[in-house]
Amino acid sequence: MDVHGAVAEGFEPVREAFVQNFAVRGDRGAAVAVYRDGRKVVDLWGGTRDVDGGAPWEAGTAQVVRSATKGVAAAVLLLLAQRGQLDLKAPVGEYWPEYKTAGKERTRVRDVLAHRAGVPVLDRPLTPAEAADPDLGAAAVAAQAPVWEPGADHGYHAQTYSWLTGELVRRVTGRTIGAWIADEIAGPVGADLWLGLPAERAGRVGRVGRVEVPLPAGGLRTRPKQAVTDAYADPDSLTRRAFAAITPLPDENDPAYRAAVLPASNGIATADGLARCYAALIGEVDGVRLFTPRTVELARGERAAGPDRVLVVNTRFGLGYMLHGAASPLLSPGSFGHPGRGGALGFADPESGIAFGYVTNGFRASVTADPRAQALVRAVRVASGASGG
Repeated sequence: MDVHGAVAEGFEPVREAFVQNFAVRGDRGAAVAVYRDGRKVVDLWGGTRDVDGGAPWEAGTAQVVRSATKGVAAAVLLLLAQRGQLDLKAPVGEYWPEYKTAGKERTRVRDVLAHRAGVPVLDRPLTPAEAADPDLGAAAVAAQAPVWEPGADHGYHAQTYSWLTGELVRRVTGRTIGAWIADEIAGPVGADLWLGLPAERAGRVGRVGRVEVPLPAGGLRTRPKQAVTDAYADPDSLTRRAFAAITPLPDENDPAYRAAVLPASNGIATADGLARCYAALIGEVDGVRLFTPRTVELARGERAAGPDRVLVVNTRFGLGYMLHGAASPLLSPGSFGHPGRGGALGFADPESGIAFGYVTNGFRASVTADPRAQALVRAVRVASGASGG
């Protein structure tokens, strides 16, 4: 399998890991990009553009990145706070009065970002068409009673994060969160990243799908803990209900889905677009920097840790970002970012100056720690000299 692109001197281990992802970890088509101190040091792509096709992946091929979108959405709220337009300590209802119902009156904006809002599920799930309507999505979340006291515990808001963050941005700015990202993040940074894919960009995006996990040497496969398996098998569990807040599952190859604005799940990016955005959060990229040092500390300061009510494993969250830990494949204790279920990953590590983006057209069963992304992160760690903690 041919790998295209280039790596800077010292980053050859990343190329080797990328090749191995195709050889032994089941990648069909993928790309990885790494920046260090605002300069691109890894830019690799290979395989096929479509998971089920034969056309080659090209330098500008983009893919659906699922929950890696959440990290970009979090940047919007943090930038609004940085600009004085949003108070992270304020009640959500201060900006969105309809939200002050059913025991959610004291929910803070920071609770939304840290997955502490207590509304990871909808009693009546939305169809894909309903989910794409921002008015319907916002109304459903505003009417929902919390399943725990907001701020008292944490659990991954797999789908409802879309309407929580999207409606806050719409109330504060008058723009959709997708338009805000285009105008204030992707545009200034020069990143190929969209939330609400424009029709004229549709030809750059490959088809995604499920890929089988190859058996490792010896034929044994690591199995998840029984509690995790049980949670995903139980239709009444918070786990199943959180991921099923949109039912049936959307077709991620449907142009209508890709054109929708769902900041929990349907962002589309190149690997370079993800990495470039994270590079601009922690430093300058071609003269553009997004986060101040104080905002970086807000993003990665621990706001939730321990057993996750939804994912049924230990997780750590800052304000909108997963933090380094057993369930997170990030670089070092100071890094922050977000994976996409079954594949994609974007993150930044301020101490080493590293920003990372990986996208793929083949989704696996993993939620937070995809083996392909982990292999690439380990290689970056070796190349950059970062500490894994």
